[in-house]
Amino acid sequence: MPVDLTQARERMVVEQLEQRGISDPRVLNAMRTVPRHRFIPPEFAERAYDDCPLPIGDEQTISQPYMVALMTQVAAPGARDRVLEVGTGSGYQAAILAALVAQVYSIERIPSLYDRARRNLQDIGVRNCTLKLDDGSDGWPEEAPFDSIVVTAAMPGIPRPLLEQLGPRGRLVAPIGEDELQTLVRIGRSDGHWQEEYFGECRFVKMSGRHGFSD
Repeated sequence: MPVDLTQARERMVVEQLEQRGISDPRVLNAMRTVPRHRFIPPEFAERAYDDCPLPIGDEQTISQPYMVALMTQVAAPGARDRVLEVGTGSGYQAAILAALVAQVYSIERIPSLYDRARRNLQDIGVRNCTLKLDDGSDGWPEEAPFDSIVVTAAMPGIPRPLLEQLGPRGRLVAPIGEDELQTLVRIGRSDGHWQEEYFGECRFVKMSGRHGFSD
């Protein structure tokens, strides 16, 4: 019997998100609304709402639903915010952010994923997300400053260009660490100083580019 994807999405929200501490009602509503199965290859559609990452081609993955929700909640997006995403992938995280903020800017370095994300976002009616094919580790200085920056690939450290593109009360959320294991970090300014907060271990594909991993 085919999987009821609407029911599967609701179970995902209740069992994977609410029961694990995702409490922001706006984030939960976005996760209920955006169809994750539209952002993965058709052969994986029945697993779209499983508690795991899934392959999207080009040796990349769509993040586990809980991690998407956690990063979004940690970024604390406001309705009028302008947000930069580094690493569009197939477009799912961008779609979640677009449901919550005024404008999303998202950068992807792999041409085939860039094209796929653009189609996926258009197909579900997202109109407030602008994509760019480029090295995301340099950010998007022409559109800065941003209220928050969400990085969806592992980084060995925080590139200064990204910090410089944050607004006065901006927040950067990124997986920082080694190539096999990272810590989810939020960095923002407090009383004129940078402050770091940590939200547990995570595993993301490595970022390449000028400020990514060298190998």
